[in-house]
Amino acid sequence: MQQVSSRPRLYQALLDAFSLPDLRRRLLFTIGMLVIFRFIAHVPLPGVNLAALEEVFERNQLLGMLDLFSGGAMRNFSVAAMGVYPYITASIVMQLLVPVIPALRNLSQEGEAGRSRVNQFTHWLTIPLAALQGYAQLALMRSQGAVAEAAALPTVAIILSMTAGTVFLVWLGELITERGIGNGVSIIIFGGIVAGLPEMVGRGFIARENLLGLIVFLIVGLATVALIVIFSEGHRRIPVQYARTAFRGARMYRQSGATHIPLRVNTAGMIPLIFALSLMIFPGTIASYFASPAGQPPNFANTIETWFSPNTPLPIGLFYWVVYFLMVVAFTFFYTMVIFEQMDLARTLQRQGGFIPGVRPGKPTTDYLDNVINKITWGGALFLAFVAVMPFLVREVTDVGVLTLSSTGILIVVGVALDTMKQIEAQLTMRRYEGFLK
Repeated sequence: MQQVSSRPRLYQALLDAFSLPDLRRRLLFTIGMLVIFRFIAHVPLPGVNLAALEEVFERNQLLGMLDLFSGGAMRNFSVAAMGVYPYITASIVMQLLVPVIPALRNLSQEGEAGRSRVNQFTHWLTIPLAALQGYAQLALMRSQGAVAEAAALPTVAIILSMTAGTVFLVWLGELITERGIGNGVSIIIFGGIVAGLPEMVGRGFIARENLLGLIVFLIVGLATVALIVIFSEGHRRIPVQYARTAFRGARMYRQSGATHIPLRVNTAGMIPLIFALSLMIFPGTIASYFASPAGQPPNFANTIETWFSPNTPLPIGLFYWVVYFLMVVAFTFFYTMVIFEQMDLARTLQRQGGFIPGVRPGKPTTDYLDNVINKITWGGALFLAFVAVMPFLVREVTDVGVLTLSSTGILIVVGVALDTMKQIEAQLTMRRYEGFLK
């Protein structure tokens, strides 16, 4: 009879993980790469006015979103100020181009070699995007007085340094994927978000502006995490049967088997939030360059900036969150359809000799799967939209202005944590150790 340990399952699983030399080496390697990332995030670029830089981030919401993906490095305007955001942008662009361009679509269907080639194109696209974004950030910081003006050569050196910082972080992420635990790029973003949580919570409790509101804030945050876990793991199982003919010598045998296709409720992940947030912040950011300064009569740009600001009080502020809610729902359906079309499950099933019971192969299978994914995507879309407007709801309920609850950040943290735990669980299961997800 197996003896049951009295220690908590998670604690025991972590002890088992560190007791295995190869798994312990992977965990320590991942931690080491995160330490290097946090060190790079604090290497500043020359000519930065920290006081003016802090004021710029308080006014510009778009920079706050980009700072999320840089792990706080952009707020310091360090070498890694852009984080891995150019690589994420390149990945999204390639995902949208693959179903549109026939050459890329055929290349993606050539197995591992084709996917590696598409991944190489993504890396090549990251470099010009990083250089373009680095120049844009530098020009924005200089226009706001956060970075001193410089000649052409120092400007090129700063842009090259920022581009090299992004490429270096992507390289660190790929090393984590290859030699560590979890998806490396996601781990890099995860490390940056988590590194800023203690400072944010500490700032909230030091302010003590609303102690009851802070407690409610933490409770709502924990409840949101639990909700994200439920919807991230939720899926609809589509039964699949296989019927194959095998020959052994001169005799023919019919083999059969059954499995299922797990269609996730939230197939799109956090990408719809990024799309919607980028479009919602863009008009206000452009309008801020043409708006009248404080103390002067407001112009049309001031009105646009007010309507497209998440910090505008009610009732005008409700416009931003309602449009944001609807855009998240629309982008969730759009991106889910793009991903689902790339998977081409009906053709894959037909090629492998599989079929859905009661559904004919070919177009009827495609129509059936499209109908199922459309129905369950409503749950994922409404869930993402609720998570998107959650900061507004928390702010109105708790009346806490010091802390900010980033919906995208929570999705990233929870998603990366679940993925990493699953990989550790798989490593322990292969060695007949008990994990912590059961």
